[in-house]
Amino acid sequence: MGSDFKNIMQDEKPRERLLKYGVENISNEDLISIILKTGTKNLTVKDLALNIISEIKDISELKNMTVNKLMKIRGIGLVKSLELISSIELGRRVYHEKKTNTKKIRDANDVYKIMKSKFLGKNKEYFYVIYLDTKLKIIEIKLLFVGTINSCIIDISEIFKYAYLLGASQFICVHNHPTGDISPSKNDNINTVRLIKVGKLQNILLKDHVIIGNGKYYSYHENSDFVF
Repeated sequence: MGSDFKNIMQDEKPRERLLKYGVENISNEDLISIILKTGTKNLTVKDLALNIISEIKDISELKNMTVNKLMKIRGIGLVKSLELISSIELGRRVYHEKKTNTKKIRDANDVYKIMKSKFLGKNKEYFYVIYLDTKLKIIEIKLLFVGTINSCIIDISEIFKYAYLLGASQFICVHNHPTGDISPSKNDNINTVRLIKVGKLQNILLKDHVIIGNGKYYSYHENSDFVF
C-alpha cells in the first residue's frame, strides 16, 4: 500500500495532495512548492523546490537561510526568497513565541526562555529592550538596534524615549553574541554602566542586561559587581 500511495500522490499537484491527504502527509518538496506558488520561464515550481532542497543537508537548515543565500539558488529571485523567509519566520513565531503581555520576569533565566528564539540563526547583534511595569510584568518587547557580528551601537536616549511612551518603570536589555561567546565586551560594560546611571536619574531602572549566545546566557545582575 505504501508504494501505491506514493504513486497516487505523484500524479497530483502539491495543493491537491495537501487537501486530499493533509498537510502532515506531504513532502518537504510539496510544502516549498506551495509556498513558492509558481515556477519560472525555464523551471517548474517543483524544480525550484528541488533546487532549494539540494542546497541543504537537512530541512532544519532552512532556518539559517537568508534572502541573499536563497537568491543564489537557480531560479530563486527576490520575491520567492521573501516568501520563503517569511513562511519560515511565521513558523518560528507560532511554535516559539508566547503571549508576553501578562508574563512576569522573575530572573535572567525567565529572560533567556522568552528571548532565546529571537536570536536563532542570527549572524548580527540584535539589541532588544523588555519594558516592565512596577510588578515586573512585560509591557512590550522592542527591537531597537541591529549591529554587526561583534558589535552594536546603541542610543540610550532612544531606550528611555520608549520607556516614557510605554509608561515603564523598569527595563531589561537583551542582546546576542553571534560568535557564541557570552562574555561581556568592553562596550557592553560601558553601556550597562551608563544605563544604570541614567536609569537612576530618570527613575526608570535597569533591572538587568542579558547576553545570549550558543544556548547560554550571561546576566549582569547575577554575575557582575555593578550596583543595580
